[in-house]
Amino acid sequence: MNRLSKKLPKSITPKEFKELIKHTPKKIYKIAFLLAYGSGLRLSEVCNLKKENIKDNTTPPYVEVISGKGGKDRTVPIPKGWRNKFKTYLPLARTGRSLERAFKSSSIKASLNPEYSFHSLRHGFATRLIEKGVPINQVQLLLGHSDISTTSIYTKARPMDALESYEELF
Repeated sequence: MNRLSKKLPKSITPKEFKELIKHTPKKIYKIAFLLAYGSGLRLSEVCNLKKENIKDNTTPPYVEVISGKGGKDRTVPIPKGWRNKFKTYLPLARTGRSLERAFKSSSIKASLNPEYSFHSLRHGFATRLIEKGVPINQVQLLLGHSDISTTSIYTKARPMDALESYEELF
């Protein structure tokens, strides 16, 4: 593959995420995976998250990302399945490398795609948003992308959806 060609992101599906969690023994890793998959957080953002970044006493509740990639702040949804008691685990006191190793280990036990990485959780978040019809500019905002072209990769991630839409229209 040359430098200019890009592979489509490897996105973990909801069914695969359930399997991953089932094969993850430690709660701290389950929480890390939930934050990445349910809120679209990057690995570094999961590692840097603090109790005070979880705004669960508001309507709607949200996670405040402070100084994400590029030093940008953003607001993302609290993941479905989040429990207030999970805040006691924050900050996670784990390195990015240890979270990546835990992801790989659990991913292997769950027989998931060997090409998946921790970042596949974030890709899964973005793909689900697109599949549910969230406008691309809102997906861009939630992911913290400066350029819409970065976000638009998720519209290409499911080519079968395009074929199905074509069949429905014609």
